Amino acid sequence: MSDHPHDREATAALTALRTALTAHGITLPSLDLHLLSYAGRYGTPPLITLGNCNAATAQRLADALAKP
Repeated sequence: MSDHPHDREATAALTALRTALTAHGITLPSLDLHLLSYAGRYGTPPLITLGNCNAATAQRLADALAKP
C-alpha cells in the first residue's frame, strides 16, 4: 500500500469492480490501479485502468450492464 491519501478508496473500488465483473464471468486482464496517477498529489483517488479486451469480453460487459 502506498502513502497516497486515497489509496484505500481506490483499492476498494478496484476490488469491488473486479468482483462484480467476475460475478458476470468477465475478466479484464489489464484491470488495475493506474500507476501514473500516484505521481501527483490530487484531491481525488488514483485512476483505475480498465485496459483492453477482446470483442467477446466487450459484448459480455455490455450485456451485463444492460440487465436491469
